[in-house]
Amino acid sequence: MTGSPGYRMDLVRRAGAVLLVLALVACHSRSTGAPAVTPAPVPSIVATTQVSDRIRDLTIRSPAVGGDVGVRLILPAGFGTATTTRYPVLYLLHGSGDSHIGWTRSTDVATLVAGTPVLVVMPDGGGAGFYSDWRHGPKWETFHLVELWQLLKTQYRASDVRAIAGLSMGGLGALDYAARHPGTFRAAASFSGVVHTRLAPGESQAYQGIVRDSGLDPEDLWGDPINNADVWAAHNPYDQAAGLKGTKLFLAVGNGTPGPLDPRGARAASTESYLHLHWAGRRSLAHRLVAAAAA
Repeated sequence: MTGSPGYRMDLVRRAGAVLLVLALVACHSRSTGAPAVTPAPVPSIVATTQVSDRIRDLTIRSPAVGGDVGVRLILPAGFGTATTTRYPVLYLLHGSGDSHIGWTRSTDVATLVAGTPVLVVMPDGGGAGFYSDWRHGPKWETFHLVELWQLLKTQYRASDVRAIAGLSMGGLGALDYAARHPGTFRAAASFSGVVHTRLAPGESQAYQGIVRDSGLDPEDLWGDPINNADVWAAHNPYDQAAGLKGTKLFLAVGNGTPGPLDPRGARAASTESYLHLHWAGRRSLAHRLVAAAAA
């Protein structure tokens, strides 16, 4: 559920600058004879690759995920010379079936942020990780918001000024992370994102299908949609709308028609058409957000 590359690029051109301006640029044992205790494992950067002057790929060994995870960074302008400056951070989360290189591969985000004092962080979230700590399996939320964040603060001078955006599955992640951790992100944006996984039984089954198609047990994620409804609700932007109060939000979805940045002769994007038909979920979320803001 990632949409067409051209459509994603079009969204970033039109909406990415708004997010940045609103949220970031302006906010400029001594032994006692007891048995030794083995220290808990900590995350570490095990490899760094220089992709270009300002783009770096990190390989991070993550106890939460249980393996090595890729993270792509776009360094802020002046990062190499302003050695004491701390920088606002923009998380960009990819869609299902993609990886940490998706945003720079399919959009012009590197050009968009050129010259800005923003550290752009594009972490892998698993092909069908759904930006969650699984009931049985990887803990993506812990990796992104605890382990990775520790490394960004200590080794890449990240400040506490943060915004987050995501595409499709990443749109769910952006809204969920902002709602589940109120006050952590100044702004959140969802491009063609999942906003209501419990809108109808078919919706829940569709997301379980994505996990199943990845060769994983869908109940390891959030359990059964009915028997574990509380877990599903805890990871559903619609149900968590109150946690978004005070956060600047941007929600967008296309209708699948090729846009001006798609190649000539491009076909309609069926995934985007599907998401547009489910606009009811976004309208429902919007109503919840308005109610939460007034509360």
